[in-house]
Amino acid sequence: MKSNSATGRRKTSVAQVRLLPGTGKITINNREFEDYFPIDFNRITVMKPLEVTNNVGKFDVKVTVRGGGMTGQTGAIQLGIARALVEFDEELKSILRENHTITRDPRMVERKKYGLKKARKRFQFSKR
Repeated sequence: MKSNSATGRRKTSVAQVRLLPGTGKITINNREFEDYFPIDFNRITVMKPLEVTNNVGKFDVKVTVRGGGMTGQTGAIQLGIARALVEFDEELKSILRENHTITRDPRMVERKKYGLKKARKRFQFSKR
């Protein structure tokens, strides 16, 4: 069996994911899965595409991820795994779409506007 690779993006994070037939070992940036994501919520999010398609323990996942924070990286890895699974078996696409794991999240940070403190936050208004 050959390896399936895909790219996932979320916010400013980019994840390159490779699925190899194996025992379910997940390596992110040459670190253990539990070591890289100590928070349970992030681990659950990353594992979602494998769980909904009943592929937990069937693939070894190797990930290289850059940019962004924990949430962005988690979303990027999730999308990368979902895309790699579709490359492996096209019939999984409908299941992944139902569970909202194959769709790229387009939300990005809104830019700061001039004259304001942040993107939308203003300085306190003074009538006099």
